[in-house]
Amino acid sequence: MTSARDRELHDDVDLRGELEAAVQTRKELGEGYETELVDSFLSKVEQRIDATVDKRVRRQLAEQQMVIARGGRPAAPRVETSGPGVAFGLAALSLVLAIPLSAIAAAQAGVSGLMLCWGGIVGVNACYVAHGALRREGGGKRERDEDWA
Repeated sequence: MTSARDRELHDDVDLRGELEAAVQTRKELGEGYETELVDSFLSKVEQRIDATVDKRVRRQLAEQQMVIARGGRPAAPRVETSGPGVAFGLAALSLVLAIPLSAIAAAQAGVSGLMLCWGGIVGVNACYVAHGALRREGGGKRERDEDWA
């Protein structure tokens, strides 16, 4: 009897073998078939990822059904909407989007368009900060009360 970990290791070895075969085939056939070889390998990787995700989803559904069958409530999925990771992501996204938006605004409307563009970017970030502050002030008590309901 093989364990799940043994099957995963075997699958990794199979995938590694597939990659080595694709590389060797590319060396033999040349660059003309490179696109087809890469597409074929990526298709196999995508199938492996889909199978893994399906397995995890089925496992989570089974766990939730067990909790419900035992008379409990399934745990609501928690989405991280605050914290340094999300704040950093918003800041990075704002800066990345600010470059083309600034160029477009400056080209179309000059300095006033540029100021309006940056005002919008600052406004979005300010709203995020204000929303986080409001949640910390009033939202924390409500979340704790739901745990006892």
